[in-house]
Amino acid sequence: MVWMARMMGVFLLVVWGSQPAIAQDQIMVLKISGAINPVVADFVEHEIESANAAGETLIVLEMDTPGGLDTSMRQIIKAIQTSRVPVAAYVSPSGSRAASAGTFITIASHIAVMAPGTNIGAAHPVNLMGGGKSGQGEPSTMEEKVVNDAAAYIRSLAEARGRNAYWAEKAVTHSQSISAEEAKKLNVIDFIAGSVEALVLAVEGREVAVAGGEKIILHTEGKKIVYRELNKRERILDIISNPNIAYILMMMGMVGLYFELSNPGLILPGVVGGISMILALYAMQTLPINYAGLLLIMLGMVLFIAELNTPTFGLLSAGGTIALLLGSL
Repeated sequence: MVWMARMMGVFLLVVWGSQPAIAQDQIMVLKISGAINPVVADFVEHEIESANAAGETLIVLEMDTPGGLDTSMRQIIKAIQTSRVPVAAYVSPSGSRAASAGTFITIASHIAVMAPGTNIGAAHPVNLMGGGKSGQGEPSTMEEKVVNDAAAYIRSLAEARGRNAYWAEKAVTHSQSISAEEAKKLNVIDFIAGSVEALVLAVEGREVAVAGGEKIILHTEGKKIVYRELNKRERILDIISNPNIAYILMMMGMVGLYFELSNPGLILPGVVGGISMILALYAMQTLPINYAGLLLIMLGMVLFIAELNTPTFGLLSAGGTIALLLGSL
């Protein structure tokens, strides 16, 4: 019973810690550092929805990203396109980049800003599992389709915001990457700002067209700036969703299940393989988080029941506890 009480305490802490604070008529800064994955996409989408409901003045996506999953990127862009609160993408601090998916998000935002010493581009689609070339080293038909689709998508985003569609397409087809200064000259971004405060001052009085074609004039002077970051729960899921971790989890899942099926009764490979496979499917956005969590909780219960009928000196119980903890996230 002690372990059940501890589990309930952890679950309540995770749920309580994920509740957002309510703000109004403020400038919200969402800090994104790392890969664009399902966790980051859900975080940004939720915060944009909250900002719209609360009537915020401006949302700033402060980014430093090497890219990420196409599905997660498109989820963020859809949230930006349907937002009635202007969204400013801000590549910052100096030394940061908006590569791959970050390029798409920057171009799709209502306002695009970069800090000095940052870069944007290199948006050619990359297959997480490798491959994509024909036997002669030429791009496969599938890769050509993916690249053409991405090029058309980024071109449409650039045209919608009045940005340099030609360069945007080259960033996809030829992996072009440019500095903040070049991006400003080529009309890829709106301006360069050294800090969030400088950005806020620069957009004062700026007219922006938001969802539904509505045009609003920004009044940012004197508004409170509120920063939002991933909470503890989201940070754990963010680590799991890292493409490198996702690949390792997939390999562990496949190897673990293979050994368990080849040698029934080993227990440990099956437990590790099952948990790893579910986490990998979530990380690669094959499973939504609610289904992944449900499967992990169900797996945990099955392992506890199996421990009662087949004593394994705590192996199944340990696996069940881990599955329940991860599922509760």
